[in-house]
Amino acid sequence: MIAPGGTIGILGGGQLGRMTGQAARELGYGFIVFEPSSNCPAGQVADLEINAAYDDESALARFAKLVDVVTYEFENVNVEALNFLKERVSIFPNPNVLHICQNREREKTFLRENGFPHAPFAVIESANDLETALQAIGRPAVLKTANFGYDGKGQLKIEAESTESTAEIWKRFDGQRAILEGWVNFDLEISVIVAISSAGEVSTFPVAENIHTNHILDFSIVPARIDKSLAEEAVELAVAIARKLEVIGLIGVELFVSEGGKLVVNEMAPRPHNSGHYTMDACLTSQFEQFTRAVCGLPLGSTALRSPVTMVNILGDAWQGKAPDFSRLLKQGAKLHLYGKAEPRVGRKMGHFNVLAETNEEAFTIAKSLKAVL
Repeated sequence: MIAPGGTIGILGGGQLGRMTGQAARELGYGFIVFEPSSNCPAGQVADLEINAAYDDESALARFAKLVDVVTYEFENVNVEALNFLKERVSIFPNPNVLHICQNREREKTFLRENGFPHAPFAVIESANDLETALQAIGRPAVLKTANFGYDGKGQLKIEAESTESTAEIWKRFDGQRAILEGWVNFDLEISVIVAISSAGEVSTFPVAENIHTNHILDFSIVPARIDKSLAEEAVELAVAIARKLEVIGLIGVELFVSEGGKLVVNEMAPRPHNSGHYTMDACLTSQFEQFTRAVCGLPLGSTALRSPVTMVNILGDAWQGKAPDFSRLLKQGAKLHLYGKAEPRVGRKMGHFNVLAETNEEAFTIAKSLKAVL
C-alpha cells in the first residue's frame, strides 16, 4: 500500500490527469505529471510538471525517483516508456493492459480469443485485404486505423450504397494498418467502469447510457434507461474483461446494446473514462478517487448513486463567436467542471457539467435545455 502522504506519478497531462490529481490531493497524496507539452491541464495543479518526450529515458528515470507509484491517463503513451518505468517503480494498470487497449487489432483479438461478444472484424493491410473483408463481413462496415484513435478519429464508415472503390477508400488511410469491423445495429450505447485494487477488491459504478454527436460523447444518463437484468449483465461482462486483463486500477468498457437486447463490446480504456465524469457529483466516491484508491492499494470506496444525473461535455464550440454563459448553468444548479485549457478549439473537450434531479429523465431534460444555452 502507498499510504496517504506518498506521491503519485501520472503519465499524460490532460483533464483526466488533472481530476485524478485533484482527487488524490483530497486523500493526502502529492502528484507529479509527466507530459511533453508545457502548461497542461494536469500540470497546472500538480506539485511538479516534467515536460519531456515519452521516450526520454533520462527524464523518465528522474520521474521514477520522485514518485511512489505511476499510472497513466490516456492510451497514447509509449508502452516502452511504461516498461522502462516498471523496472524502477510500481505502475498500474500494468503495461500489457495498455499494450492491448491502445491498439484496435490487439483489442479485438483479445475479445475474440477470450469469447467476449464483439463485432466481426478483419485485419487490413492492403486494398485487396479490404475487398476480401468487405465481401466476408458485408456493408455497412467501419474501417479503423489500428493505432491511436479516439473520439471518432481514424475511422470511416463504408455505407452499403457507397460506389467508392476499395482502392480509393484504402488510399485515405495512407497505408496504415487497420481493421474492418462489421456495423452493429444498436439501440443505444452504454458503459461500465470497473475498479480493481492491488488487494483484489472489485467495485463497479452504475451503468451509464451514452449519447454521441459527431463521434464525441455528448450526454451520459445515469442510471441508464435499460432493464435491471441487462444492467447486471453489462456489469458482469465488464468485470470479466477487467479480471481477464488483470487490471489493477480502473477500466471503462463501452458496449452497444444491439437490436434484440444483446451486448456487444465496442472499446476498452484502462483509465478514468469520460462517461464516468457524472461520479464527481452523483456518487459517494468519484471515479477519480476510486482510481487513486485502487493504484495505491487503499480499500475501495462506495459507488452508491446519490441521485439520478446527466453529464454533458462542454466543447470548444461553445466559445465560437461568444463567451459561454456559465452563470445560467450555475443558477440552474448544474455542477460545472472546467479543465484549464487555453485554446477552445471546435470539438475539443473544455469541461463538463452535471445535472442532478429526482429522475434520470428530469436530469436529461434539464441538461439538454442548459446545453442549448451554451
